[in-house]
Amino acid sequence: MTHNGSRAAAGRLSAAVLGTGLIGIDLMAKIMRSDRLDLGMVAGRDASAPGLRRTAALGVPVSDRGIEALVDAEHPFDVVFDATSAAAHAQHVAKLLPLGTKLIDLTPSRNGRMIIPTVNRADIAAHRDLSMVSCGGQASVPVLHAITRAHRIDYIEVVTTCATRSIGRGTRMNLDEYVETTQEAIRAFTGVRNVKVMLNISPARPPASFRVAMSLLGPDLTTESVSALVAEAADEVRSYAGGFQVNACSVNDGKAFVSVEVTSSGDRIPRYAGNLDIINSAAVLVAENYAAERLSTAGVGES
Repeated sequence: MTHNGSRAAAGRLSAAVLGTGLIGIDLMAKIMRSDRLDLGMVAGRDASAPGLRRTAALGVPVSDRGIEALVDAEHPFDVVFDATSAAAHAQHVAKLLPLGTKLIDLTPSRNGRMIIPTVNRADIAAHRDLSMVSCGGQASVPVLHAITRAHRIDYIEVVTTCATRSIGRGTRMNLDEYVETTQEAIRAFTGVRNVKVMLNISPARPPASFRVAMSLLGPDLTTESVSALVAEAADEVRSYAGGFQVNACSVNDGKAFVSVEVTSSGDRIPRYAGNLDIINSAAVLVAENYAAERLSTAGVGES
C-alpha cells in the first residue's frame, strides 16, 4: 500500500469530485470509465440535489458535507476534481494540498497552473493545483497556439456560444471570471497581448451546439498555412474530445477566421453540451497522465 491510502498498488489512484452540477455529473461518468482512476466519492452541499441522488443510485459514495467530507475521509484522495465555484477554490486548495492531493480545477479561478493538454502536458507533474482554464479556453487555445507559433499575430478575438441549458448555476455565477481567465490563458499560451473574449449564452430551441469562433489579425497569414496548422491541432484535441470539429477556416487580407464546434458523446449530458464535454475530457486526461506518472514511480506496470 502506498502513502495516503492510495490505490496505486491496484493500478489506480483514488479520485473524488467536488460539485454535483452538470460538470460534476459528467465528470463522474468519465472517471468511472477510466482504467487509471477509482471514483471514491462525489460531494456536494445539498442532499436533495438531483445530481447527488443520481450519483447515489449508481452506487457511488456521496456526501452533502462538501469539502469537509473529503478532508475527513479515512484516506486522503489522490486526485480531487473541483467543479464548484471560482470563489471557493482557494479554500479547497488550502484544505486539500496539505493532504498530498492533486487538485484539478474546473472553475475559472486562475488559482493554479493553467493546463491545456496538447500544449503543456509536461507541466502536469510539476504542479499540485491545476487549472483547466475554461471550456472556451480548452477549445480555442490549441488552435491559437498552433497558429501563433508559426505566424506573427497582432490581435485575437474569441467568441464562444453555449446553449443556456448547458450552463449550470456555478458557471452563471462566474461569467466575469470565465472571460478574464480565458483571456489570460490565450495571452499566456500565444504571447499575444491584444486579446478579446466574449461569451454568448443562447436560449435557442433546439439548443445550440457549443461553438467557438476565432478571428486573428497578422501580416503573413496564408490559407494553406493556417488550414494545415488548424487541422493538426484539431486532430490532437480529438484524441480525447472526439466531438471536436472545425467548421470554417479561411484567410483574407491579413485576417484569419476559424470556427470550431464541439458535441458531447451524449453520455450523461446532451450532445449540444460540448462545452462540458471538452473541459471534462481534458481534466480526466490530465488526471490519467498524473496517475500514469505516479503509478510508474510506484512500480505498477501498465495494465
